[in-house]
Amino acid sequence: MADYQTASIRNIALVGHGSEGKTTLTEAMLFAAGHIDRQGKIEDGNTVSDYDPEEIKRRISISTAVAPIEWNKVKINVVDVPGYFDFIGEMVGAMRVVKTAGIVVGAVSGLTVGAEKAWAQATKNDVCKMFIVNRMDTENANYNKVVDQLRDKFGTSVVPLLIPIGEGAAFKGVINVLENKAYEGTGKALKEVPVPADMASSIQTAMEELTEAAASADDELMLKYLDGEELTHEEILQGFRAGMVNGSIVPVVAVSSLTGVGIAKLLDMLVAYLPSQEGAVLEAENGKGEKIEVKCDSNEPFSAFVFKTVADPFVGKLSLFRVCSGKLTAATALYNSTAEKAEKAGGLFVMRGKKQTNASTLYAGDIGALSKLQLTASGDTLCESGNVIKFPTIAYPEPCISKSISAAKQGEEDKVFSGLNRLQEEDPSIKVEKNAETTETLVSGQGELHLDVIRNKLATKFGAQSVLDDPKIPYRETIRKTVSCQGRHKKQSGGHGQFGDVWIEFSPIGDTTQDFEFVDAVVGGAVPRNFIPSVEKGLRENIVRGVLAGYPMVGLRAKLYDGSSHPVDSSEMAFKTAARIAYKKGCKEANPVLLEPIMHVEVFVPDEYMGDIMGDMNKRRGRIMGMDQVDGLQRVTAEAPLAEMFKYATDLRSMTQARGSFTMKFERYEEVPGDVAKKIIEKNAQTDEDEDE
Repeated sequence: MADYQTASIRNIALVGHGSEGKTTLTEAMLFAAGHIDRQGKIEDGNTVSDYDPEEIKRRISISTAVAPIEWNKVKINVVDVPGYFDFIGEMVGAMRVVKTAGIVVGAVSGLTVGAEKAWAQATKNDVCKMFIVNRMDTENANYNKVVDQLRDKFGTSVVPLLIPIGEGAAFKGVINVLENKAYEGTGKALKEVPVPADMASSIQTAMEELTEAAASADDELMLKYLDGEELTHEEILQGFRAGMVNGSIVPVVAVSSLTGVGIAKLLDMLVAYLPSQEGAVLEAENGKGEKIEVKCDSNEPFSAFVFKTVADPFVGKLSLFRVCSGKLTAATALYNSTAEKAEKAGGLFVMRGKKQTNASTLYAGDIGALSKLQLTASGDTLCESGNVIKFPTIAYPEPCISKSISAAKQGEEDKVFSGLNRLQEEDPSIKVEKNAETTETLVSGQGELHLDVIRNKLATKFGAQSVLDDPKIPYRETIRKTVSCQGRHKKQSGGHGQFGDVWIEFSPIGDTTQDFEFVDAVVGGAVPRNFIPSVEKGLRENIVRGVLAGYPMVGLRAKLYDGSSHPVDSSEMAFKTAARIAYKKGCKEANPVLLEPIMHVEVFVPDEYMGDIMGDMNKRRGRIMGMDQVDGLQRVTAEAPLAEMFKYATDLRSMTQARGSFTMKFERYEEVPGDVAKKIIEKNAQTDEDEDE
């Protein structure tokens, strides 16, 4: 592949709802450009950008893939982004390295939640937008209906650019509104044809809309337009490009990725109309932490942003990046300004799916890959050590579902956890942590599908079989009333016996954030001073297991006020045992109760789902604390037991057609209702019996 200068590079991410044909569209573009001999199919598992075994098995995209296309002496870096919401982290990284988001919508399905989310992500990252209406060859395809939907949602910035000739089985070509030219066929059979007479008026209307939108994007052009002067073709193109950059123009094109109709003209449009990254300015920091601006120019000092990591057990680690400024060669000395350490790469490549092609030089704006970077992760910046540049890292979405993960076979724990660490490098939207209290390892992600993919990747990539399960809930126990109890331990077995005798008052502290408080109220030496620490130690060792269901006891005050000893038989061990006896007997009499973690939940949904959300929260024993508007969405603030929230991510997605989101954090502990507590206690009693057997 030739080396391309910044002005001849276009970066576009194909985004949108799952199963709208983004991968097939990538395949069609590669085929049209002659990079592949035949167009692969999702069903056959032979597409360029879906090459992971999990993707082939599930027939969906799971990871972002790059597919550079050379067309009319311009390099188009197509970034194929998964559309399923469980892999939203992939879109977050991809949006950081492209200039344009190609939002793919179906000619039948029309506007989808995935398209809305892609629009929001593109807007957040200040990325140009265009809509690609795919599957124009399918029955009931309706381009105008889809355009109307898009306009209703996103406004008059949405303007038709490539209009279809025919729909469904009759879809045979497209009309470029800016050129007022029609084209039919695909590949070598593509030919220019007269604009159909019955479409002349609709083309005229679309051209007027485009011209007005182009004029609105440039003050000088607007003045000329308002004065009634006719804009030249070059002026309209100038305004069109400016409008794409500032978001006032969002073109819509019609294609069929399956038949290839419209694909060549789409590539022409990407080359001719899409803004290059030349001269684009990015915000960054220098080595002193000062804000600076980095210009996308090959003559500037080198900097690059890593947006994706591929962890392969055979090939090793690959870091995908965009050159933000300067140029990169295999001999460039690399410095990771995020980790603040020098790096050494194994090789410089251009990736097309999984295929690596050695590259000599990559210029500002281009996308490539470096192998075997030891310290570099997704979101890191690479630069020259003498000219430190640091771009903001990637803000991945917080995980919303957690499962406990364990090795399926004893002895394979290390294999599972080392595999998880590698997968975390590849997908930072995964979180892995060990719960100190339950001793479980928790893996968290964006949905049940996400976690299932992680489990399968552990098996296929690293040979580590694992089991996913619902996490244990860290319940607590406490007491509700004050009792006094004697703990007496006496044992005679020849020689020295064992004797310890204590009277302890157990009472609630009133604050369950405190675990335990020990009060020494012994007078007159009833319990010798040297044995009092043993009593406290015996209590502390035993409060880790409560008297109801074996959960840690909290909010407990123990006042040692009396007892007795034996001059020969008393010992530290005897008094520890006496304390344990008093604890078990006393706490059982002190009205023990079970406590559960209560979570602070904030749910963000459109207005129309409010009734469903509130009704569902009540079913989860939740309490609605308030409602307010945030960024056009309703925010419902609630408190709910953790035990009821494990599958909330899946249920919320189902209730709101994936338009809802939520955050959750620990608030406090509260008493478990009696009927619920009874089930938990019975379940734990059964578990204890099973373990004893």
